[in-house]
Amino acid sequence: MTPHNHAKAGDYAEAVLLPGDPLRAKWIAETFLDDAKLVNSVRNCLGYTGTYKGKPVSVQATGMGQPSLAIYVHELINVYGLKTLIRVGTCGGLNAKVKVRDLILAQGASTDSSIVRERFGAYNFAPIADFGLLRAAADKAEARGTRYHAGNMVSSDIFYHANGIEGYGSLPAHGVLGVEMEAAVLYTLAARFGVKALAICTMTDCLVTKEEIDAEQRQSSLTDMVTLALEVAIEA
Repeated sequence: MTPHNHAKAGDYAEAVLLPGDPLRAKWIAETFLDDAKLVNSVRNCLGYTGTYKGKPVSVQATGMGQPSLAIYVHELINVYGLKTLIRVGTCGGLNAKVKVRDLILAQGASTDSSIVRERFGAYNFAPIADFGLLRAAADKAEARGTRYHAGNMVSSDIFYHANGIEGYGSLPAHGVLGVEMEAAVLYTLAARFGVKALAICTMTDCLVTKEEIDAEQRQSSLTDMVTLALEVAIEA
């Protein structure tokens, strides 16, 4: 047990999906997992363990932003022994070629957050995904006919930039595909502690074209994303 997690040793599977939203964690557990059991409810950051296609898998909400995710991921790795961590979330688009409902597989994640910089002092660290998870996700997305893009994202601590897309500077010009708020520190902690991590995000609103996803499309797109993540997780 930790101050943020009352699960007991062995309550989590070695592979976990990490949505930010606690209610999305509940939806994933109830919709996709068999025999799902609530293992953590501290601060309503819900965690569940069940099975998918007969194999154990967990889902744990992390809250919003890199500092919050860092707490849960640190404890999941160092207290509960998790080995494979897959973020499932939504993101904004920074490139017109990424359409709403498309998935982004975050090959790397830039960040404006000091949380990564502070861990490495004067050195700039480039947080990247586990290649095996990335390759598996790309292969499975292609086999399923799911539209996806593999490339760089940015994890920002700022949701409302005063000057909109200009707040991301030259990142879009350098091919950064989307913006979310968690992947960079997930990859940093995975590298530090020798585990595997991947972020898969559904693009729900494009800062370039102003296209947005509607409620019905959002639900079906999240189903595609979660199914892909689960297929990767149980084979990791």
